[in-house]
Amino acid sequence: MDNLEERLINIEMALANQERVLEDLNQVVIEQGKLIDWLQKQNQFLISHLEEETVKPLSEETPPPHY
Repeated sequence: MDNLEERLINIEMALANQERVLEDLNQVVIEQGKLIDWLQKQNQFLISHLEEETVKPLSEETPPPHY
């Protein structure tokens, strides 16, 4: 009977450890999901600014003062 009880305790300890690891991994996945969302927003922001006309055509540029 002691052997069976010892096995049961070992199984319960292994299960508790697995549950802790699973919860830790879940937290990592949640944090990575938030980071991915933030990076996607930053990427969209940068893309939208690149699409805007930020550089004037050469014909509209004023020459530097030394000319």
